Amino acid sequence: MNKGIGLSLSSILLAQALKIPIKKYQTGVWDVSMIGASGGMPSSHSAGVSSLATYVGLTKGVSSIEFGIATVFGIIVMYDAQGIRRQTGEITIKVNTLDEEIEKLAGLPDKGFHDLTEQKLKEMLGHQPAEVLAGALLGVTIGLVGYLFGEK
Repeated sequence: MNKGIGLSLSSILLAQALKIPIKKYQTGVWDVSMIGASGGMPSSHSAGVSSLATYVGLTKGVSSIEFGIATVFGIIVMYDAQGIRRQTGEITIKVNTLDEEIEKLAGLPDKGFHDLTEQKLKEMLGHQPAEVLAGALLGVTIGLVGYLFGEK
C-alpha cells in the first residue's frame, strides 16, 4: 500500500478510536458508538489530511506539487469540518426541536409525542476549532513518525 495513504488511514482510525476515551472523560460514560461518529474530539478529517501533507512534505519536499496539492486539500477539508459542517450541525439542533418549540409558543403541553414518533436528524456533524487543531496535531505527529521510522 502507498505509505501516505496508509499513514492517513491510520491517523483517521486512531482519531476515531481516541474519541471513545475522550468522551468517557467528558461525560463519564463509555460510548463505543463514537468509533463511527462524525464530529467530536479529535477531528479524524484533520488528522488524515495533516498526516498525508506532513508525510508528502517530508518525502517530496515542501516545494513539490504533491505537497501543494495535499496542503490545499487539507486546508479545504479542515475549513469545511469546522465551518460549514459545524454550522449544519447547529442548524440541525434547531430543526430537531422546532416542533416542540411551536407547541410551547402555542401554549400546548409537551407530551413527548415528537420525541417518540419523529426520527431526529444527526446533530454532531462538524467540529469546533479546537477539535480540528487537535486532529491536525495528531496527523502531523503520525506523518512525522511514519517518515522517521519508515524505509528510507
